[in-house]
Amino acid sequence: MNTKELKRALLDGAYDNRFAFIYGEDAVSAQKARYAAAIDSFAELYGETREAALYSVAGRSEISGNHTDHNHGCVIAASIDLDIIAVAAPNNDGIIRVKSEGFDEDVVDLSVYTAPKENIEGHSEELIAGVAAGFRQNGYKVGGFDAYTTSNVLKGSGISSSAAFEDMIGNILSHLYNDGQIDNVEIAKISQYAENVFFGKPCGLMDQVACAVGGIVGIDFADPKAPVIEKLDFDMSAAGYKLCIVNTGGNHADLTDDYASVPAEMKAVAKALGKSVLREADEKDVIAAIPTLRKTVGDRAILRALHFYAENRRVKELTAALKRNDLDAFLSGILASGRSSFCYLQNVYTTKNLTEQGLSLALCLSDTTLSGKRAAWRVHGGGFAGTIQAFVPDSETENFRKVMDAALGEGCCMVRRIRPVGAVKI
Repeated sequence: MNTKELKRALLDGAYDNRFAFIYGEDAVSAQKARYAAAIDSFAELYGETREAALYSVAGRSEISGNHTDHNHGCVIAASIDLDIIAVAAPNNDGIIRVKSEGFDEDVVDLSVYTAPKENIEGHSEELIAGVAAGFRQNGYKVGGFDAYTTSNVLKGSGISSSAAFEDMIGNILSHLYNDGQIDNVEIAKISQYAENVFFGKPCGLMDQVACAVGGIVGIDFADPKAPVIEKLDFDMSAAGYKLCIVNTGGNHADLTDDYASVPAEMKAVAKALGKSVLREADEKDVIAAIPTLRKTVGDRAILRALHFYAENRRVKELTAALKRNDLDAFLSGILASGRSSFCYLQNVYTTKNLTEQGLSLALCLSDTTLSGKRAAWRVHGGGFAGTIQAFVPDSETENFRKVMDAALGEGCCMVRRIRPVGAVKI
């Protein structure tokens, strides 16, 4: 359909059932308005007569497996109902043009930009070129398109805005030039390639998989080139729970060293035992070597290594709990994961600025507000600043939101639901 027909169908309710499935019935009206505005913006930029379609890719939340993937560990992650949406149409000039709301248009000539730049700049055009290159290397078709995107997967909120953007480029290329037949896991792997090789960020695969696959997924990175991905069919909304992500507003500016220290110290422990990553080393050997390790790598590195092993076990326990619909065991495991991150992984605040402990404060407020309730809370994502997450009963959600917003700033508490799909064509 051209953009006029597409908008008319949208407003006449053609996609209402689809929106209800993805976002929840109470969000249909807001999503219709959001997509309609995106269609208008696309038409203004690229023309009303273009035959276009609508696309969505979810943001993600890490549920458990805090800082384990980089040492070939196990994680549980989920897609959430914050997403990047796109209106896109093919073109015949071999150029990808993407105008994202609030940013300059990216223009990538597919005949020219086929290899990573020598001096990587960290721009979104590099992600686009990287996804296209990954498609070619895997034998898939690529072609030009024009797209307008808008996103509520906020940067710096720990819900993977870059992974969602990469997956979106792959999602559009899959549907426009490959009949929508490329598996979302394959799109996620290509997206990781784009971020690693073209964008210059050595990320793992968890973010891209969680955004693309959708729902709750367990991922085992024992072989990072062929991770074992298991979709876990547990409906948190049907169980009467919301996922609250609380942005504490911390400063990420000087945290690069803090983030880098976690995998580096874990790998230092592994190296001391003759291994490259902790997954290759036995926990018993680490414990036996503690007297020597204290002198060579230090106590914090040992604590972080022991967190890794305990967290891997927890992921397996949480996976089993979800499979048997044991909500109490799941919530208990989330709390244990949070305690381990705070006490042993030590990624809840930076030692560079001890007066700023927003994550600690948010976790303390969660404990105070939800004590005695069937709920759970923990640090979210990389840590040190940013966000916490909490699984909150529907009956407690509004009070929890009010407490967090009053203490940390209006709108800091994002009340979300786990959505059942990841990268899709609407």
